[in-house]
Amino acid sequence: MQLLIRYVLAPLVRLVWRPRVHGADRIPLRGPVVLAANHRAVFDTVIIPLVAPRPVAFLGKAEYFTGRGLRGRLVASFLRGLGYVPVDRGNARAGLAALDAGRGVLDDGGAFGIYPEGTRSLDGKLHRGHTGVASLALSTGAVVVPVGLRGTDRVQPVGHRFPRPARIEIRFGAPLEFSRYEGLENAPAIRRAVTDEIMDAIADLSGQVYVDSYHRRPDDTLRDAA
Repeated sequence: MQLLIRYVLAPLVRLVWRPRVHGADRIPLRGPVVLAANHRAVFDTVIIPLVAPRPVAFLGKAEYFTGRGLRGRLVASFLRGLGYVPVDRGNARAGLAALDAGRGVLDDGGAFGIYPEGTRSLDGKLHRGHTGVASLALSTGAVVVPVGLRGTDRVQPVGHRFPRPARIEIRFGAPLEFSRYEGLENAPAIRRAVTDEIMDAIADLSGQVYVDSYHRRPDDTLRDAA
């Protein structure tokens, strides 16, 4: 499935959506790295792994991996090929489970994708980041590569199930490292400062207006730990 995604799906995506990719060479090819992006559409989680120079793991609902029959097995295989990591989103500890899953990827030297806002932006603005991204970076020593996505909201507007052709742009920023805060990952003020630095970089790359308040939705059950 990974070969199919790499040699068939990825070229098809490039042909249909013609993504303009900037700075992909800034992503370290080895070692733990967090890709922290703005979030405009479900399509974001598809396009980032397809244009990054190394596998990128994102979280996926555990039920996506337990479907029955041929269709269920194909969906699970496809998501694993994209690098999705199953996590149970249906309990009160979902946020901690998400962080634990991300930490596992990073401890293994992998790349983990995360949306610090915790949910898609419905108003087009970039909202305050939850500090789970800082917790991951500080506890694992991973560098953080900020990512700015532009145009994916036109590919898959809110309420549209299937993506449609539209020009998109993915900008990868310079890696941010926070070794100066080693041993301080449990300090709320440090996690907040690190998160704000990451969000500033994402805002520059995405071109969005930044709003210093959380973007919440009633059905948002999986958020970074704040």
